[in-house]
Amino acid sequence: MSNLKEQACEACRADAPKVSGAERSALLKEVPDWEVVELDGELQLRRVFTFANFAEALAFANRVGDLAEAEGHHPALLVEWGKVTARWWTHKIGGLHRNDFIMAARTDALAAG
Repeated sequence: MSNLKEQACEACRADAPKVSGAERSALLKEVPDWEVVELDGELQLRRVFTFANFAEALAFANRVGDLAEAEGHHPALLVEWGKVTARWWTHKIGGLHRNDFIMAARTDALAAG
């Protein structure tokens, strides 16, 4: 399979297809620390990143924000003392698109340094 963290997001239309169950299973293998959750009827990718303190968590969230702005694809981020919860999904289609897996992989790369 291709290296997701090396890929860029594609422009997503409101009629873009959501990933199928088989695609989702294959893509999750590339981002194994992420889980699929359903919130408000929409499937999303979620991961909790841990840090030594609030300042490190906030700095990471800002790096994710910079990445999101550069790609035009934005997550939900919850910053707390020592952790950041990130959720990726595609708002236009109300669920998961390949872009979300790309951004999850790129978020992992930011956390790895």
